[in-house]
Amino acid sequence: MSKDCTIQDVFHRFYSSFESTHNISPAQRKAAYHIMNCKTGAFGVNVSVCEDCGCISVHYNSCRDRCCPMCQEFPKEKWVDARREEVLDAPYFHVVFTVPEELNPIIYSNQKFLYTALYHAASDTLSELAADNKYLGTDIGYICILHTWGSTMNFHPHIHAIVLGGGLDVKSHWKDKGKDFFLPIKMISKTFRGKYMAKLKQLWENDRLEFHGSAAPYKNYYTFKELLNTCYVKEWIPYCKKPFDGAESVIRYLGKYTHRIAISNYRIKDMTESTVTFSAKDYKNQGHWKEITLSGEEFIRRFLMHVPPKRFVRIRHYGLLASRNKKKKIALCRNILGCKKYISKLKDMDAPAIIRLLYNKDICKCSSCGGKIIPLPTEQHFIKPKPHTLC
Repeated sequence: MSKDCTIQDVFHRFYSSFESTHNISPAQRKAAYHIMNCKTGAFGVNVSVCEDCGCISVHYNSCRDRCCPMCQEFPKEKWVDARREEVLDAPYFHVVFTVPEELNPIIYSNQKFLYTALYHAASDTLSELAADNKYLGTDIGYICILHTWGSTMNFHPHIHAIVLGGGLDVKSHWKDKGKDFFLPIKMISKTFRGKYMAKLKQLWENDRLEFHGSAAPYKNYYTFKELLNTCYVKEWIPYCKKPFDGAESVIRYLGKYTHRIAISNYRIKDMTESTVTFSAKDYKNQGHWKEITLSGEEFIRRFLMHVPPKRFVRIRHYGLLASRNKKKKIALCRNILGCKKYISKLKDMDAPAIIRLLYNKDICKCSSCGGKIIPLPTEQHFIKPKPHTLC
């Protein structure tokens, strides 16, 4: 029995047996390789020496994979800090777009197409309804983030949207409804359902969909048609949380969702020769935490389900927050609202300075005597990464 273990430990113990009995995509294989070799020396080693006491420090490079639990904190802090300059002192809302679970097998078999359809349907829903004079009549801004997991690492694709609660009308005037969300949830539900199902039908009619595993029965025309009818009749349930309490809370909140992965190391409670135990929220019991035990191979299977397709962009900006708009339009909104500009703390800082600011740790000083450390010549002491031929 092993406690205080990590996801890397789980992969070291169970991945080889899992690999021999399951089909693994190149993206999943690459993620597994990165997780198992992160900070082990496989991606290079940097060696430094203290000028005063001669103490030698060895630093193993990380893999920087977006699915690795050991590599998310630093990119998250930098990303969230960069967003500080785009945040306004205005209402923000958190809207979650979900699809019926009956669609999950087809979505998993066609991840790139149907994940993209999720973004398009959510974006079109928000922008179209916000532009309607009946609701707000403005161009708004929002960030969409794809998550594909539930608390138990089950497959549950959904979009988290951080929505600016106001926007600019055709005359470039600011409009909002204060702390009241400007769109009725039922209208969001109907519009999102219609747009996503339209995109799904279009892909089906153009023969762009594949049907593997549990999605195989939907190769049949009548079975797929029955699925569409079921989803059209079913009520889709988006969710809107209360507005954020000020711009600073928006900045802090973003970090909770942007660089999250299916499960973090702190949730791993125990590992035996054949099983892994982890904590998960039980939403049927008021969100209380409970422990779940899975076989090691099942744990690996669930984890790898959430590796996104190659080069798939998980964080997308729209409307006022889109790259082509935000420089001019956010500045205009800030002037109209008379709110202060939040300045990036980490902009133009190098990695040692960022670490010193965020974690109060000076990596340029010797941990033994406090003297200055210098890197040893790379041609003598840098170990090159192993060639990667897994994908």
